[in-house]
Amino acid sequence: MQIDFNLILQNKTIILRPIKDSDLENLHQLTADSNAWKFYTHDLSDFEEFKDWVKPALKKDRFQFVILLKENNEIVGSSAFGNFSVRDRRIEIGWTWFAKKHQGTGINSQVKQLMLEYAFEKLYIERVEFKTDVLNAQARASLKNIGAIEEGVLRSHTLMAKSRRRDTIYYSILKSEWNHIKRENEW
Repeated sequence: MQIDFNLILQNKTIILRPIKDSDLENLHQLTADSNAWKFYTHDLSDFEEFKDWVKPALKKDRFQFVILLKENNEIVGSSAFGNFSVRDRRIEIGWTWFAKKHQGTGINSQVKQLMLEYAFEKLYIERVEFKTDVLNAQARASLKNIGAIEEGVLRSHTLMAKSRRRDTIYYSILKSEWNHIKRENEW
């Protein structure tokens, strides 16, 4: 399992390309609503926290994409591959967020489709993991909608923005489930 850090994924509507230093100002402009980050580990509306959040991506400890609309090249959000385990053939998809006006538009499903196809069909991953705040009903519904299986809750697992402790809920899709999920979602 080797991720190409120059990887670009795309369909008819969106492009996922690696984050660059030159994207930071445009990305940060999309994060102005501090209320949007209550389910996030960093308050990305604060530029110092935003820079702290993006450090692992710029150091290639996490493969962070920017998400662009093909029609106008507008940056609409970000998502990533992280927590790679070559030995276990496991990867996590997460660190996903969208500008407010693009939430609930179906872009998230398209992003997940592209990333899942790459993980299972190019990297030959055995397990793709997702995790979120147990209180984040919207993220949980999105994960169930793409066919991810709820696995369980890790209590007081993660420190969130504003010093709250998060109970983290895990989801996954296994290689053996992928073809069925792909057909069910008409991908």
